[in-house]
Amino acid sequence: MTHSSPAALRLALRLAAPDTADALAERLRPDLLAALSNRFGLPEEMVEAVTGPGGAALRAALDAGPEAFLIRAAETGDPVIARALWKARYRPAPQQSRRARDLPDLLPAILRAADPTDPRWEDEDGLVPLLQDEASGFELLPALTGPFPQLLSFALVRLAPFLPLPAALDACVALVQLAGAEGLLAFADGVERAPDFDLGRPELLEVMRAAAADADPEAFLRERRPVGEWTDPAALRALLMVRNGAGAVAKPAALDWDLVRREHARLPFETGRTGGRQSGNRLSQLTRWEGCPDDLVMECFRADPWRTSRGAAELPFEALVGPEAAAGKVPFEALVGPEAAAGKVPFGEVLGRSIRTGRLPVERVLAEVGPATEVLNALPYDHEPTRKALAGLLDRLGTDPVNWLTCYARMGRARGSVAELIDDAASAGSAKKRSTTWPRPLEAVLPATPPEASRAAFLSLFQCASEEAQIAVVPHFDPRAVQHLLVYGDPAPAVRDAVVAAHGVSAQAAQAATTALSPEKLAYLLDLDEPQVDANLFFHRGIDQRERERMLAGRLRGGGTRTVPEELLHVLREAHLSHHRHWLIAGLDSGDLGVARTIVGRLKLRIPAARLRLLVAVWERGGPDAVREILAMDRLPLTLRRQTEKLLDVPDGLDRLRARLAAEEDPAKLLAFLNKAPGYDGDQASKLTGDGIPLPWPDLVAAHRSGTLAPSAAKDLAELADCPRELLLELLSSTPELGRSNLSWPQLALRRGTLTPEDVLNRAAPARQGLAHLLRLLNSSDRQANQRAARQVDRQELRTRAAALTAEHLGSDPEAWAVCLQLLPTFAGTLTELFATAAAIVRPPA
Repeated sequence: MTHSSPAALRLALRLAAPDTADALAERLRPDLLAALSNRFGLPEEMVEAVTGPGGAALRAALDAGPEAFLIRAAETGDPVIARALWKARYRPAPQQSRRARDLPDLLPAILRAADPTDPRWEDEDGLVPLLQDEASGFELLPALTGPFPQLLSFALVRLAPFLPLPAALDACVALVQLAGAEGLLAFADGVERAPDFDLGRPELLEVMRAAAADADPEAFLRERRPVGEWTDPAALRALLMVRNGAGAVAKPAALDWDLVRREHARLPFETGRTGGRQSGNRLSQLTRWEGCPDDLVMECFRADPWRTSRGAAELPFEALVGPEAAAGKVPFEALVGPEAAAGKVPFGEVLGRSIRTGRLPVERVLAEVGPATEVLNALPYDHEPTRKALAGLLDRLGTDPVNWLTCYARMGRARGSVAELIDDAASAGSAKKRSTTWPRPLEAVLPATPPEASRAAFLSLFQCASEEAQIAVVPHFDPRAVQHLLVYGDPAPAVRDAVVAAHGVSAQAAQAATTALSPEKLAYLLDLDEPQVDANLFFHRGIDQRERERMLAGRLRGGGTRTVPEELLHVLREAHLSHHRHWLIAGLDSGDLGVARTIVGRLKLRIPAARLRLLVAVWERGGPDAVREILAMDRLPLTLRRQTEKLLDVPDGLDRLRARLAAEEDPAKLLAFLNKAPGYDGDQASKLTGDGIPLPWPDLVAAHRSGTLAPSAAKDLAELADCPRELLLELLSSTPELGRSNLSWPQLALRRGTLTPEDVLNRAAPARQGLAHLLRLLNSSDRQANQRAARQVDRQELRTRAAALTAEHLGSDPEAWAVCLQLLPTFAGTLTELFATAAAIVRPPA
C-alpha cells in the first residue's frame, strides 16, 4: 500500500504515458480498488469483479463516470452485485453526484440481465424483497415488464391507480408471459379478496378475467391496448414521478401532451395545497416543461398564481388579461384573481421572461396590461424591442415638462396600461389637474437608496425618451430624482451636464454618496476636485486607499494642492474607528494641520514611528508652529512631547526629528517588533501596516534567509497583499497545509499572481503540501478557486509541464512511479526532488 491520497494516485495515472500508467495501475491494484470502492460505493471485491483483470481496465474504471460504471455492473447479472448496487444508491460514496444516485436505467439493466431461475434473487436477503421494502412507486416501474412474477404483481398493485391504461395492459401481458392465464386470474382473485388493494380501475379486473378465459390471453390484451400510446419508458416514468411529487422532474424528450391531458382528465393532477404544503401542486411540475398546453397552465395558475408564475416555462397572455378584463383595460387584480390580494404574482419575472421569449408581444403588454407602474417596473429594459416600443409611445409626451410631470404625478394611481397613462398625461384638454412642478418633492439621501414604486417606474420610462426630451425635463426634477438618475441611471453626457447646470454641485455630491458607481462615473466625480463630492466618495467607500491619501494630502487631480477642506475633515471626525481606522491612517503623511489634529484627537497611534511620521509631515508642511499646535493637544506621550518641544527652536530640529524617525523605522527594530508574540489585538505585521509603517521588505527577506525572522511573523507577512515574490519563494520551503478554505497564504499568492503553479511544483516542500495546493488549482470542481485564479493559472499548461517533469525523471518505469507514490506522504523535499529521488532509488547511478 502506498498510503497516498486517491487524488495523488489519479493524478499520477493521468500524467504517466498510457503503457506506463497501465503497468502502474496493475502494480497498485489494491490502492486503486480501494479508491474505486470509495468512489462507487461498492465493496472492493465487487469492483474487481466488474472491472476485470489488467491495469488498463482499472484505469478505465477510474476515468469512467459513476453512471456508466454502475450500469456496467448491473449488466453482469450477478444477484449479489445487483443488491449492492441498489443499496449504494441510498448510501452513496461522497464522490457520487446526486444524478449518479438517481439512475433510471439501473433497475432496467439489472432486470434485463437477471436469471429468474437463480434463487438468490428472491432469497430473504435478495434484491426482490429489498425492492418491495425500499423502492418508491415510480422506481418500481421497470418491474412491470421484468422477469419476476412476484415483483411484477407487487408493482402492479402499487402503481395501477396511477398508470395509463396502455401501461397497465402491458403489465398484464408481461404477467401472462411469466405466469400464464392462471397467474393472471390468480392476481385478479387476490386483488378482489384483499380489502386494501385497489387498482383504481374496476374495468381492469374485468379485462384480466376475460383475458384469462380467452384461448390466447396475450393476443386478447394486445387487441385492447391503444396502439402507440405510452410506449416511451422515459415518458411513463416522468408521469409517475410527477404523480409521486418527486420534486424537479426532467421533461422526457418525446411527450404527447394529448395523452397527458387525458390522464389529467381521468385522474387530475393535484393543484391545491396538501397538508398546508405547496408540494401538493403536482400540475405545477408539468407547467415547468416547454410546450405545456395553455389550458393546463391556466388551471394551475388559477389554483396557485405565485408558484405558477415563477415556475411555468411559458405563461399565456390570458394570465395577464383574463376574462374579467374589459376593452383593453386590465386591472392588476386580473393577474391574481378576485379572491387573491395584489402581489401574489412575481410580475417582474413573468413579464421579463415572457417578453424576451416572444411569448408576450411587448406592444400588446404596453397597450393592454396594467397598472402602468407595475408594468414599467417589470419590463426588460435590456431588451431592445422593449425600449423601442416604449420610446415610440413617449413621443406623445414630447419635450414639454408639464406632460412629463403630469405623467409622474398620475402614475401612482393609474390602474390602466402604460399607453393609457401616457395618452392621459399628454392630453392637454383633460379636466384633471396638470402638474407644473415636481409633486411631493424629496431631498437626496445619504447614502443613496434605489428608487422604488413610481420613482423606479418613472426613471426607467424617462431613460427611454429622446435626449432632447430628457434635457428639457431634468431642470424640473426634485433632488431625489436627480440622485436616482445620476446614480442608478445612465444619462448621456449632455443630459448629465444639463442636470448639473440646473441643480449645481449638490447633484454631483448626491451622486457620490454611493458605492454603486461605475469606473467611468467614479473618474468623472474625482476629476471635479469638489470638496463635498470628495467627502461623499471618501465616506461612502467608493475609492481606494491611494485616493484617500491623495485627498488628505490636499493634492488635486487637476494639479496643485490645497488645504484639506472642512468637508473631508468632518468625514474623518465621523469615521467608525472599529471599521475605518485606515481612513485616518491615510492622512498620516499628509502634513495638513487639520488632518493631523483629527488623527491625533481620535487615534491612539500604537507604533512610535507612526507618531514621528505625523510630526515630521506636519513640520515639513506647516513649520514648527504647526507642530506646537499638535503637541498642545496633550494627546501624545509625554516623553515624545518634551523631546520634540526641545527641537522646535533648534536650527537643525527637523533633521534631528527625521533622524529619530529613521531610527524607529530601522529594519532591525522593526524586525524585533515583528518577532514578538502576537497579542489579543492581532499579529505584529498588521499592527505595523495598520499604523501606516512601510515594511523593509529587502531586510525581511534577508532576515528570513538568516533565520532571524520568526516563522509566525513570516506567515503573517506572506498573507499581506504587497508581500514580495522573493519572500514568498523563500517561504515555500515550509509550505503550510491546505485547509478547506482558500485563505492559506500560498493560495492567496496564487490567486493574486505573485506565485505561479510552477513555483509550487519546484519550490514547495514538503511535497505532499505542494501537491495539495496544485490539486486545488487543477480540480475543475473547485469552481470558485478556478474563477479567481483564471488570470494566472492555465490548467492545461500546468498539466503539460507536470507531465514533462515526471517523464524526465520517472520515464516509463512503473516501479519508479510506485516508489514516488510510496515516498510522497513523508517526503520532506519538493515535488521535483521527489521525482528525482524516486528515479535514483529505482535506477541508482553507476
